[in-house]
Order: sequence, then C-alpha cells, then structure tokens
Amino acid sequence: MLELVAFMMLSQKPPSPAIEGVASYYTVASSRTFTASGDTMRDDLLTCAMLEGEFGTYYRVVADNGRSVVVKLNDRGPYIDGRVIDLSRAAMRKLHPTSGLVNVEIYWLGKDPPRRPPSIK
Repeated sequence: MLELVAFMMLSQKPPSPAIEGVASYYTVASSRTFTASGDTMRDDLLTCAMLEGEFGTYYRVVADNGRSVVVKLNDRGPYIDGRVIDLSRAAMRKLHPTSGLVNVEIYWLGKDPPRRPPSIK
C-alpha cells in the first residue's frame, strides 16, 4: 500500500506557474501610503501588487535562483511594461539580497495562508 501512495505522489505533475516574467519591488518611499486594497503600505510585510487578481489572495513567487517567498496580494501594479509583479521590499530581499529585478514564476495558492509552502520544484 505504501508503494502505491509513493507512486501516486511521485507521478503527480507539479503545478504550472500562473505567470512568468520579471518581478520588481517598491517601497514606502516610492509609493503612496495606502495600497489599492486599503491596507497601509509597509516595507516589512510580505505583500505584492499585480494588475489582476483578488485582494487577499496568496501567491508563491519563485526566483530563477531557486529562492521563493509567499506573498499576499494587496495592491495594483506594476505599471511598467515587461514586469508582472511588484513585491514589497521584504519579499524582494527574500528572493535576492541586492537586486531590484528578478525573473520569477508565480503560483496561485488561494485565500488561505499556507502553513508551509507547497513543494513545487
């Protein structure tokens, strides 16, 4: 029985990314005080801005360097061509300690915050 369960788990295809592209970040200093959802903009929270999606939804953002972060959608943006997501400063630093732009894959997680990030790669 254990072999059957292991086979089923290993044969499952990993989820496809919802979006792939370039992530950037924005800070309180470069944006307004409140987000489009009405939340206060804070650099220390793991949040993001995307042009589409329901506020309060969680996404897992995986950088091309293998690092990942789970963020909550609370704002709209980015408004620069070629970018698919704006991350809070804290979220970007989880992906890369010094860069302001990172290639990413974005996975939809839903409304409930994950207790533990799902295994994707």
